[in-house]
Amino acid sequence: MSAIASPSPLLAAGPAAGPEALAAAGRRDQVRAATNAVPAVLVIGLLLGVPCLWLLGLSFWGADGPTLQNYVHLFDDTAYARSLWLTLWMAGVTTAICLVAGYVLAYSMTLMPRWAATLMLALVALPFWTSVLVRTYAWLILLQNRGIVNNLLMQGGLIDEPLRMMHNTTGALIGMVHIMLPFMVFPLYAALSKIDGDHMRAAAGLGASPAYAFWRVFFPQSLPGVAAGCVLVFVMSLGFYITPALLGGGKSIVMAIAIEHDISRNMNWGPGSAAGVLFVGGVLAIFAIVTRFMSLERLFSR
Repeated sequence: MSAIASPSPLLAAGPAAGPEALAAAGRRDQVRAATNAVPAVLVIGLLLGVPCLWLLGLSFWGADGPTLQNYVHLFDDTAYARSLWLTLWMAGVTTAICLVAGYVLAYSMTLMPRWAATLMLALVALPFWTSVLVRTYAWLILLQNRGIVNNLLMQGGLIDEPLRMMHNTTGALIGMVHIMLPFMVFPLYAALSKIDGDHMRAAAGLGASPAYAFWRVFFPQSLPGVAAGCVLVFVMSLGFYITPALLGGGKSIVMAIAIEHDISRNMNWGPGSAAGVLFVGGVLAIFAIVTRFMSLERLFSR
């Protein structure tokens, strides 16, 4: 015998129920929904909230008890300022390159047949099957002085001596763009694929050139996808550690590396925790600013 789910209290109340019965049924639905959410809230609080609170407490604790010295040291140390500036710069450049390359790729996929676009999406997602560490080591082989890239350029007569594309900021940026590009392509393609092609044809029928129709008709409709991709790539690029550490060769000291040095090498838990707190606060501030102009639901909805 098949089981029949019990109807919702709102449905059980019936159309003839009075306002008080409907209000009571609505409150019961809210209580049931809140009760069902309790396990998820507890898990999130245990795995995310407790470590964040522990980190916050360490940032205000010194050898002699509660103190603000950790934050004072953070602002007095020029090394942290350089690391913060380098982190923001690399995240911004990575986002800009991914936006240009990702937009061209996503726009091209919207012009392809359905099967070809599906194949391209699968190829874009293919790097997810390999860990970031393996992909970074692959770039070490490709970008070294006698690597594949330099050999091809020299054999083609484009350069006379190997380019320095490793153990510097250039190599770190190449690796970061390669890792972050899929995170830009997916929200862009989701936004571009929803734009009705009749809009462009209507603009052309009214005498607009292809470039004018693109910038005035097509591109404004893709801005939610652009915003979602840029926020996602920029925020994730702020926390990069493995790629700058390996491809940067110790010369690209981003914030994640600076925090790791303070905690694991120097055992300075206080300043490292303060830097982590400010870093997390900066990321939350970015989301707060973005949500002032556009809701997160609209940003990341398909």
